[in-house]
Amino acid sequence: MIALLGFEILRPLDLAWIGLAPLLLLLGRAAYVRTQADVLLMVDPQRAAAFFGDRSLLAARVRLYCAVLALVLAGLSLSGPVRGFTLREIQRQGVDLVFCLDASKSMLVEDLGLSRLDEAKRQIKSVFPKLAGDRVALISFSGEARRIAPLTRDLRTLGWFLDGVDPADHALGGTDLAAALSDALDLFDGRTGASEAIVLITDGEDHGGRGLEVAVEAARRGIAVHVLGVGTQAGGKIPMTNGGWVRGPDGKEVVSRLASETLQEVARVTGGKYVGVEGAVLGLERLYREGISTLEGQVYDQGMERVPHDRFQWPLVLTIACMAVSMLLNERRSRAEEVAS
Repeated sequence: MIALLGFEILRPLDLAWIGLAPLLLLLGRAAYVRTQADVLLMVDPQRAAAFFGDRSLLAARVRLYCAVLALVLAGLSLSGPVRGFTLREIQRQGVDLVFCLDASKSMLVEDLGLSRLDEAKRQIKSVFPKLAGDRVALISFSGEARRIAPLTRDLRTLGWFLDGVDPADHALGGTDLAAALSDALDLFDGRTGASEAIVLITDGEDHGGRGLEVAVEAARRGIAVHVLGVGTQAGGKIPMTNGGWVRGPDGKEVVSRLASETLQEVARVTGGKYVGVEGAVLGLERLYREGISTLEGQVYDQGMERVPHDRFQWPLVLTIACMAVSMLLNERRSRAEEVAS
């Protein structure tokens, strides 16, 4: 915000429109000279005085100056001039939300038209517009959990970290739900779940076997775990980065399927919601609507806010007045031309 003529300007970049005023002035003068030359070629010199007499020249200049001034005033109006302000009491609230994103190799299965991991990322980004004011953290996990981003309100940066989640970044294979949920609980620093929630996004293959145990601990602390099941019951083969498919100890290709029973139980014991992506285009938005949005936000900002008084109306009214004068003089010019002809 900058100051100009006693006003504060909210959008100073829009003042660039004023820079077109000299160009408009030059073009206007050039057009007048060109018109004068064209008329002298077609009209009798005695009649040309009706076009280029002192009064006509003065009217042409006033029209041009009014047009230039209208452009300057319009640019000033667009820039958002404000003057004076009113104090308003504000209170901002938000919740703490931790996304636990499964980044195991089974999330590379493409049984949803695209990989489970890509679908999970798409689902997370779909609720970003609803999380303004909330603090959000991101944990990726496979055989171990990695804290990708702490609790933050910077969703743009969080989105960049989300894009970079890759199974190759995890040294341990498999899926350990307990590791992810334990790390998420640690982020809440012992707080209860009045304003906190966990969103677990996975295909549900809990190789660690302790996911339900940690879910019970979350329930004891009053923190709900909402679960988005990513995958299908039919499942699909797990691709390898160098081509081919992952094989089991028996040499057969491994087929990964959504283990919805485990995930539904995790959600149930914590009082959370479960939604499967299969057949639900906006599954995470549904989880947000039915579960997360009902949380009582904690106050993170309270005080007085200055609300500036808009004054864009002042230059806007003058812009309209200049345009009206220019149009009126143009109409008189047309009548003068008719009389001369």
